[in-house]
Amino acid sequence: MKKTFLTLFILCASLVSAQESQLQLLDLQLTNYEYPFEVNKIIISVQNQELEMAYMDVNPKNYNGKNIMLLHGKNFNGAYWKTTIDALAADGYRVIVPDQIGFGKSSKPDHFHYTFQQLALNTKAVLDHIGVKNTAVLGHSMGGMLATRFALMFPEITEKLILENPIGLEDWKLKVPYKPVEWWYENELIKNYEGIKKYQLESYYDGNWDPAYDEWVNVLAGWTLNSEYKTIAWNAALTYDMIFTQPVVYEFSELNVPTLLIIGNRDRTALGKPLVSENIRRTMGLYDKLGKATQQKIPNSSLIEIENTGHLPHIERFEKFIVPLKNFLKN
Repeated sequence: MKKTFLTLFILCASLVSAQESQLQLLDLQLTNYEYPFEVNKIIISVQNQELEMAYMDVNPKNYNGKNIMLLHGKNFNGAYWKTTIDALAADGYRVIVPDQIGFGKSSKPDHFHYTFQQLALNTKAVLDHIGVKNTAVLGHSMGGMLATRFALMFPEITEKLILENPIGLEDWKLKVPYKPVEWWYENELIKNYEGIKKYQLESYYDGNWDPAYDEWVNVLAGWTLNSEYKTIAWNAALTYDMIFTQPVVYEFSELNVPTLLIIGNRDRTALGKPLVSENIRRTMGLYDKLGKATQQKIPNSSLIEIENTGHLPHIERFEKFIVPLKNFLKN
């Protein structure tokens, strides 16, 4: 029995080592990583510096006059929306997909005061630049917090709001002790392929891995090979602090745009779980309950729950995600 366990352990370790050896070193702005559609950039002057903000703007041939903007989560970039972009563009939607400052192909500043309000202003700058005056807004994970803030700040622009497994449906400050930015930074510095995959496997997919998920591990892990990884880690730490200290949960009742919640109810994502006891940990990130509670707070909202699905319905259960999304956009 011990020999069998040892053999399995060696095999697993060898597999991880092989996967790590195939990683591509990625630069700060992912210039050596190809996105599914053409990437453009604008220069934004913010906080006494000029920064590049990248975005995809997919104009369909059969444009139906409607636009939708897709906002990525914290551990992702605009590229993971590919299948969603394809499906929406096929139906005639113009699809705008920005990379936020600090993420993807956008600038990674040495110093930046991250707020959801500032990210919303940056995002509006992209829409102003390309001449989009009205759009539906879809936000996933951290992007759901940003989409909520954007809709609160710019209701005249936001025609509809879609929140896909948004984080921030609960205020973690009430349960988790505060840690300074330096603490998050030190945690980022020790990240590697194995740790990143372990986190996503446990938090996003509940132990159910598909090789298609590897790409979203490889992008983050590829950054860790960069000699300038400290810059990426610092930006990641700053955005963790933003997420932890700037909840939107108390303002859901102020939303006045039609809203759809799409919730994979197996999701258990929550910030700060390692900092609390097992008993408290069990009360955090319960999306099967949080989705229902949030829907009750948002006026003119509806809820679609996707069974046996984790943090990324548009990756893990695409068909069950895209059908209600399209229906909501049409009605």
